[in-house]
Amino acid sequence: MDALLLHRLHFAFTVTFHYLFPQLTMGLALLIVVMKTIAIRHQDERYHQAARFWAKVLAINFLFGVVSGIPMEFQFGTNWSQFARTTGGVIGQPLAMEGVFSFFLESAFLGLFLFGEKRLSPWGHWASALLVFIGSWISGFFIIVTNAWMQHPVAYRVLPNGVYEVTSFWGLLNNPWALLQYAHNMSGSVITAAFVMSSLGAFYVLEKRFADHGRIFLRIGVIAGVIASIAQIFPTGDLSGRYMAKHQPAAVAAMEGLFDSRTGAPIVLIGQPDEVAKRIDNPLAVNDVLSFLIYGTTKAEVTGLDQFPREDWPEPMPLLFYAYHIMAGLGTYFLLVMVVAAFLLWKGKLYQTRSVLWPLLLSFPLPYIANTAGWMTAEIGRQPWVVYGLIRVPEGYSKYVSSGNALFTLMGFMGMYTMLSILFIVLIYRIIDAGPAMAAASEDQHASMTPA
Repeated sequence: MDALLLHRLHFAFTVTFHYLFPQLTMGLALLIVVMKTIAIRHQDERYHQAARFWAKVLAINFLFGVVSGIPMEFQFGTNWSQFARTTGGVIGQPLAMEGVFSFFLESAFLGLFLFGEKRLSPWGHWASALLVFIGSWISGFFIIVTNAWMQHPVAYRVLPNGVYEVTSFWGLLNNPWALLQYAHNMSGSVITAAFVMSSLGAFYVLEKRFADHGRIFLRIGVIAGVIASIAQIFPTGDLSGRYMAKHQPAAVAAMEGLFDSRTGAPIVLIGQPDEVAKRIDNPLAVNDVLSFLIYGTTKAEVTGLDQFPREDWPEPMPLLFYAYHIMAGLGTYFLLVMVVAAFLLWKGKLYQTRSVLWPLLLSFPLPYIANTAGWMTAEIGRQPWVVYGLIRVPEGYSKYVSSGNALFTLMGFMGMYTMLSILFIVLIYRIIDAGPAMAAASEDQHASMTPA
């Protein structure tokens, strides 16, 4: 196995593991603000308890996100030094701002929210939750800006030594790709939090433990889930797809398995791409739909892979095809489940309908799979470029780090992250088993033990 492939696998592994945590943090921060708002407006202690409970989950999730995220950023220098050297003048700015501004904002006010309730006014405590939410979402924005420049580089120039620098900082922040990608990504994070919250609520209701809080979790999770699931498909998903078709047509063709340009192009729901024969085996397709989705008319021609040199095709193309279809399929499932659950909630029958509570309970891993598949779609679709149209992947990796070193560190990271995963599961299990009422009791105990 050559060094380049190992460097790619190493970064893919660390970034995939890391993003399991921020997607829940960002979505959960918003829902905690919602719970605190309801608690204060209606003077309902149950919502205060619910907010305290989810704040404990958020704190542990945030901690593991930090632990897994720091090594990932160091990999720019260890595994992708050529890329870091040439583009550091561009990507370094949003990455630094993410750390200096949003990370410290988020972490500081998370501590205040966790331990300051007895010392702050109700609205002061609410403000700390709001600032945790703002910090986490700003953090996501700066990361998306960095990735969006790699997908669609704007506001840059190349110096005589081959190094890239920013020509307009506001142009970098207002990259249209970043704005669309950010909206799509954040709706995905809310979906993750909504399903996690709904799943635990369904568990408590089915188990008849902490059922009152379980109903609160279901109510907030389902309402947030149906809104975010709609936004994930339209407008954010639709606009992102149209923009990608304009600026990365080869990626769209590979995602859809369109080997030949077609007028009235079909959308393939199921199939297996055959790169050698340049066809989709066993396809289940709907004619004209792809042309309509991209261009708004069934008569439009969609560019196929036949219009691009073979070396410019995204690789591995079958993995891109499957990742995109997993993402799109799960997104449709999320919408259907949440619409049914929201209808039953409106009718007052959700808490008694076990046939819907069980799918909600068992669906909690699926948003993680969908978000991972979505990022795989974006990153594989950018191939063979590390910066689209400017720097190819082989030009960006650390050529003096041997395959043996890369394999050794990859195996080491796998071992460490396995231990982190076990620890995370144990800690979250203890919180879930104790329940929201215990979260309130432990807060009161902490306050009584603190000297005045």
